[in-house]
Amino acid sequence: MWAPYLVSLLIIAAATAPLIDYWLTNPADQRLVDLDVYRTGGSALLLGVPVYSVITPAPQLLPFTYPPFAAILAVPLAEMSWPAAQWVWTAAIVVVLAATVGFAFRPLLERFRGRLAAPALFTVLTVACFYIMPIRDQIRFGQVDLFLVALCLLDCVVRKPWWPRGMLIGIATAVKLTPGVFLIYLAVTGLSRRDGDRENRNALFMAVFTAALLTLLPFLVIFHDAKDFWFSALLDSERLGANAATTNQSLRGMLLRLYMPGWLTAVIWLAAAAVVGWYGFRAARRAFLDGDVMTAVALTGLMAVLLSPVAWIHHLAWVVIVLAALAGSGKDPRRLLVAAGAWLYYVLPIPWWGVSIKALEIPVVSPVIGKIVQNGFGLGAIGLLWLLASWLPRRRSAGPAASPVRGATP
Repeated sequence: MWAPYLVSLLIIAAATAPLIDYWLTNPADQRLVDLDVYRTGGSALLLGVPVYSVITPAPQLLPFTYPPFAAILAVPLAEMSWPAAQWVWTAAIVVVLAATVGFAFRPLLERFRGRLAAPALFTVLTVACFYIMPIRDQIRFGQVDLFLVALCLLDCVVRKPWWPRGMLIGIATAVKLTPGVFLIYLAVTGLSRRDGDRENRNALFMAVFTAALLTLLPFLVIFHDAKDFWFSALLDSERLGANAATTNQSLRGMLLRLYMPGWLTAVIWLAAAAVVGWYGFRAARRAFLDGDVMTAVALTGLMAVLLSPVAWIHHLAWVVIVLAALAGSGKDPRRLLVAAGAWLYYVLPIPWWGVSIKALEIPVVSPVIGKIVQNGFGLGAIGLLWLLASWLPRRRSAGPAASPVRGATP
């Protein structure tokens, strides 16, 4: 039964080739710029220079912004040639996306198990997800987000993992801080004394232990770099880029574009983050208790975007999980229609339409409508949060949706 899936991978490779070719033949100084950042961090370790003082070559001039453990992991990339690193990383993104789709959409794919329709549907879903803008940007920038999404997803939905549950979330958190929201997820879903919840309490301890171990390890081997990150670089959010730029679609990014006084923006952001966090994690816990782990993971992924001070468009790779949660087993046509609408919304470059509207300088329309459209993906994430937290539970109880499942593998 593996042969059809091998054919699927070949079709996926062919369908994604135009976009890959477009970005990998981009001018050298515009090609996979974030991958260049990773390699620069790894190269700094190999050369023995301060990791958080080096920058990529002009015109990008980008600093290394990730925790020191990520720099250690980037050493093999630095030892590759630049062309080899580009191809290896891009191929890995496609493979990881295919694996993510396979696990996330498993309830839908399970309906066609043993039939040729299953690999055909898997192919369509993978290619469709590849072309949503946050995933396109994974290729464009050579980003790591999809790898972190896959780690958190597998740790939550695989029913009988061969690794200690929680370890993958700990690794993801040590590589980039935003997956740390899954520590909160494991905490809030492990509050009661049910057996399933106790498993999440144990997973929380493992995740915290793993993240702490991989955070402290660099202090033993690259002490000065670890100190520079945690006590200097981490505190400078502008190292990540212009926080008010269009591509920052977090709650804070949307508020920064209102050009309010800094203290007022900070107060509103903290209040909004508290409300959204309470709403989102409460809904994630409810979904978990209802047995719908996929929706719980999708809600937590949206928290990683909305609550972060800076969340670029490519951070919305969590939309893949959201689409899977909305689609469910595919038995409810209305859920499928909503999932298709969400897919189309994130295929379109909506925030950049807002930039174009603002540039027209039409009274009222440009400053008001333009700014709303410019915040389109962040506002869309809030809408998806409501769909998963409020609309989907009602739809499950009222419509012919499939029974929720606790995991993706037997």
